[in-house]
Amino acid sequence: MSRRYLVTGGAGFIGSNFIRHVLVAEPDASVVNLDALTYAGVKATVNELDRSPQHTFVEGDIGDHELVPRLMADVDVVVNFAAESHVDRSIAGPTVFLETNVVGTGVLIDAAMRAGVPTFVQVSTDEVYGSVADGFATETSSLAPSSPYSASKAAADLLVQSYAVTYGYPAIITRCTNNFGPYQFPEKLIPLFITNLAAGMKVPVYGDGRNERDWLYVDDHCSAIHLLVDHGEKGEIYNIGASAQLPNIDLVHRLLELMGRDERFIEYVPDRPGHDRRYAVDSSKIRALGWSPQHTLEERLAATAHWYAVREDWWRPLRAAME
Repeated sequence: MSRRYLVTGGAGFIGSNFIRHVLVAEPDASVVNLDALTYAGVKATVNELDRSPQHTFVEGDIGDHELVPRLMADVDVVVNFAAESHVDRSIAGPTVFLETNVVGTGVLIDAAMRAGVPTFVQVSTDEVYGSVADGFATETSSLAPSSPYSASKAAADLLVQSYAVTYGYPAIITRCTNNFGPYQFPEKLIPLFITNLAAGMKVPVYGDGRNERDWLYVDDHCSAIHLLVDHGEKGEIYNIGASAQLPNIDLVHRLLELMGRDERFIEYVPDRPGHDRRYAVDSSKIRALGWSPQHTLEERLAATAHWYAVREDWWRPLRAAME
């Protein structure tokens, strides 16, 4: 039976890649893509998706009390990618993060519950656990967000969980590590550094560069979410990670080598306020369902750099708007 998806934030990085994944994996599926086209929601990405007759784009906000309930008609699956997601921006102005990530998520899940949508996936982040000094955070670890962004995502997670307790509407929550790949907004670390180095510009490294992150290729994240749509247990939380922590400075050195640059292109800058030292999650719960990453950072970093080299038409206007 063909399924009807409502994907929010589908003009963004992970959301647009997930829609592509679904349209390939489920040829009979249809997708309604709701996106407010804020700075990181890119119209060019939406135009490419519109080439499929099974994709319908709707420009709008997940906090719209009139629009969102109308879009729930005949929907089988809601996947919520819509979020303000840049930590630095959340430090400079947290209000919009609360409005979208908390209030918007509340409007969305309430409409889904009232419409009887059977599957709701809330896409969250490993940042809700805060800095993990040793070992790996599990799905039952305490939440200790450090930035307004991660605090807003943690609040959204708790709100979604509350719908299972209060209304008996269990949803699935996913918490993923850092993603990379095509269509990532160029203010994020990997595309920012690739495009800077390609232009002969230096790359900014916070503090001593020893903050550790776990990098997961976006296609692997999308396959994990798609697996949970069918096989995830409702009301559960699933960590999604590659289990390959890497200090930021080591990633920078790999990018320098890849782009034919040397350490003269590194510019150390003052550390971000409240900068978490290390993120690490235990993803054994979803791996027990049969998922595992099919790509490595080493394998896909060069492919990602190549994508940005051939798709200057996509990212150059975005860089120009940032500068």
